[in-house]
Amino acid sequence: MELFLVSLASLFAGFVDSIVGGGGLILVPALFAVFPNTHPATLFGVNKSASIWGTAAATVQYARRVHMPWSALLPAAAVCFAGSMAGAWAVTVVSPDFLRRVLPAILIAVLIYTLARKDLGRHHTPRFAGRREALAAATLGLTIGFYDGFFGPGTGSFFVFLFVRWLGYDFLHASASAKLLNTTSNLAALLLFAAKGHVWWHFAVVMAVANVVGSLLGTRLALKHGSGFVRGVFLVVVSALILKTGHDAWIR
Repeated sequence: MELFLVSLASLFAGFVDSIVGGGGLILVPALFAVFPNTHPATLFGVNKSASIWGTAAATVQYARRVHMPWSALLPAAAVCFAGSMAGAWAVTVVSPDFLRRVLPAILIAVLIYTLARKDLGRHHTPRFAGRREALAAATLGLTIGFYDGFFGPGTGSFFVFLFVRWLGYDFLHASASAKLLNTTSNLAALLLFAAKGHVWWHFAVVMAVANVVGSLLGTRLALKHGSGFVRGVFLVVVSALILKTGHDAWIR
């Protein structure tokens, strides 16, 4: 029953995450609910061991249908990996409590800005090209990669928002690009958790399959309905993140 419940949560998490990020909002609480006495690092390791396959599958599906600026994204993925590793190390020496308290306010600002700009992310008009695009993507990858390793909640949504707002992508291209970077940041975290023995591989394999199935379903919907659909899911996920992170920071 435990495996069934967390696999079902993994499937739904893969579905949501493939569209706009935020799968951890579903899977991590489910893991804590099913295994309340387990060390948090182990549950985070299980989450990463499942979700990385979903994000990788989504990346492949998007790459087949959406133009991916590989010359910018591949260097960004490399520095994103390094940033995530650095963030994971930093959290061992510095408490992320300050981020836990300011994160809801940052997410509220993102939500208000997106709602106010009705045309935001509806048209794909990249602001940079060549080396400038690569530099901008690498800066984004390094910064959010570090955040993912250091703290994590909302990583996929931050990737999407910044690709839209800063690089001028529409929501569909932003989500596709975010999946590649999120895969590399997940890989860095997974390697760290695995090295520390914090992965239940017998659970991870089944959950990974479920996550990939959900990811393929979500990617298909995003590709079918386009940027408007992805924008709508983005607003829902960010709203849910505000409620969750606000509760964790100020109420619990």
